[in-house]
Amino acid sequence: MQENLPVIVIGAGPIGLATAAHLRERGQEVLVLEAGDSAGAAIAQWSHIKLFSPWRFNIDAAARRLLETRSEGYAGGWEAPRITKLPTGAELVSEYLQPLAAHPQLSPRIRYGHRVAKISRVLADGRGADKARTAHRDEAPFLVRTETPGGPVDLLGRAVVDASGTWNQPSPVGRAGIQAIGEAQARERGFLICGLPDPLGADEQELAGKKLLVLGAGHSAANTVIALGRLQKKFPDTRILWGLRGAANPIRLYGGGAADQLPARGQLGTSLRRLVENGNVELLENVSVASMSAGERLSVSLADGRELGVDRIIAATGFRPDLQMLSELRLDLDECVEAPRQLGPLIDPEFHSCGTVSAHGEKQLAHPEKNFYIVGMKSYGRAPTFLMATGYEQVRSIAAALSGDTAAAGRVELDLPETGVCSTDLGGSCDAPAASGTTCGTEPAEAAGCCSSPQPVNLGLPTGTLHGNTELTRAR
Repeated sequence: MQENLPVIVIGAGPIGLATAAHLRERGQEVLVLEAGDSAGAAIAQWSHIKLFSPWRFNIDAAARRLLETRSEGYAGGWEAPRITKLPTGAELVSEYLQPLAAHPQLSPRIRYGHRVAKISRVLADGRGADKARTAHRDEAPFLVRTETPGGPVDLLGRAVVDASGTWNQPSPVGRAGIQAIGEAQARERGFLICGLPDPLGADEQELAGKKLLVLGAGHSAANTVIALGRLQKKFPDTRILWGLRGAANPIRLYGGGAADQLPARGQLGTSLRRLVENGNVELLENVSVASMSAGERLSVSLADGRELGVDRIIAATGFRPDLQMLSELRLDLDECVEAPRQLGPLIDPEFHSCGTVSAHGEKQLAHPEKNFYIVGMKSYGRAPTFLMATGYEQVRSIAAALSGDTAAAGRVELDLPETGVCSTDLGGSCDAPAASGTTCGTEPAEAAGCCSSPQPVNLGLPTGTLHGNTELTRAR
């Protein structure tokens, strides 16, 4: 029964479609389930944002081979965008994901409007095999319950690869990882905005002339603050507060500026510094939100007794994985970051930036639940260090394992430089390696010695010396 069933892939984003491309290249049957109505539906929600990494790092190898190769019913001829160009989210979707999803090898195998609600197992005779059932469990097909416009639909698969991401599961703005008192009500009434708003486009009317509190210290917060600064030029009565959970650290906030290995990232920090120093943005330190109350405006109470009155909170406080849909599966998760246990120590943000995470594959992503894998951004749990290129290596290895090629599954076919490039997408995920030739900073690893063992790094806009800002730390 298992052999006739497809591998079910959850999510038609970059990692999910790359999984399908690798499986089809190996002759495996696959079924992709996408909650949205098109490929890259989550990315479309931040379509106005530009990535720091050029196209060369954003296209999976198997997906590229599929798009460029002529085959029966497909003329080929797809041309990759200029590899040095920095794409926006919209371009990532229109120039890559949509053509990939429309390929005749994948298009008939993608079902849109299928949101996965639960995953479990069933035996060959149809009887259920919930989490407590052990006998014949490994041979039992997966039961995937989906919510569709026409009602619930159950699907069977021989394996499941969860590439659903974390975009729809933003972290709370309240202290201690839980919602602040009144946070849910504020969200329902529209006072709380999550994700990456478009202040100069679709959200201009919503934000212009308001008193706005941006919470977060990562790239999403940085991009939002800069965009609001441009909105303020057009609507001078717009007030911008930027709330940090800790103390302000110039290197952490603004990065390397001209010393940064990527000009786009360096310019981001330079623009931020100018906005703060010119008084366009009011920087608030040690912001720990205890409660909020929604009236005509939003009253925000901080743990240290301060009270703020704002019109909107823009939350750029990160994301976390939805594990409820996996509650009937036997998972082995790191207790801190909620990633697969073997992966957890490799990505712990207290010790690693995106550039120091080792390439990993099927072995590190395996769970006690045989043939079930979490990949992509979701595989990193709460860690904001995900690298898109690493995700492509994850699914290459898993596709090999599910095809019986254990040798290929065990190989590492991705050399990660020690310098990562944190992108502007997905609340602090990492997007691509920086230029080769340097490792921990501006010196080779052998000379600098800074990557020989895990060291704490600053989290936020840059990640300290690990991202090429050695000159700044020396200057201090």
